[in-house]
Amino acid sequence: MENQQKKIKIAVNGGIKFGSKLSAKQLVTMAKYLDDEQEIEVTTFQQLYMEVPEEKKDEVIREFESVGLHCYPVGNFVKSLRTCNFCKGAEEEGMPVAIELNKRIAGIPVPFTLKPAYTGCPVGCGEPLLNDIGIIKMKEHFNLYVGGKSKGKDAEVGFLLLDHLTPEELYIKVEKIIQLYSEQGKKREAFHKFIKRMGTDYILEQLK
Repeated sequence: MENQQKKIKIAVNGGIKFGSKLSAKQLVTMAKYLDDEQEIEVTTFQQLYMEVPEEKKDEVIREFESVGLHCYPVGNFVKSLRTCNFCKGAEEEGMPVAIELNKRIAGIPVPFTLKPAYTGCPVGCGEPLLNDIGIIKMKEHFNLYVGGKSKGKDAEVGFLLLDHLTPEELYIKVEKIIQLYSEQGKKREAFHKFIKRMGTDYILEQLK
């Protein structure tokens, strides 16, 4: 029976656009693969977790993508980019840059779940300083923060690692940081602990 099939969890959202929104068509499409008693988990990172039949995973993802949904793996991967609502406009707040960065990094395997965040102005609606990697657009350039931790009694904001980056410089630096973490991070070592263990000077040297 359908409800006895092995299930696999996937993360779903509507992609990077104005606000975290889903259309009626997208919701109906998702509902096709939910049992009557099945629930969808709403995460704090602008993703929905849902279980789908493992043998139909590829088919489900293709159908989801056909209605504009974006699908990502669940577990120790780079999460999709958490963003602000681009309230001042797509171009002014750098939506194309956020979309490109997300394409490059979301779903990369890492030692422990890594959460990146982006915001298009200093107001910081995307909470970049509370996440592992944070990007703030400052006029025509981008500031890159690392090491934020949002949970626990030792919660802390990230610190500025690099500033005045062009879009291409931003892509390269973020990709290099993630690669460094993938290669030198210990199993299940949180990103903020990795940054402290390696040290800012070492990180910067590897990004040259």
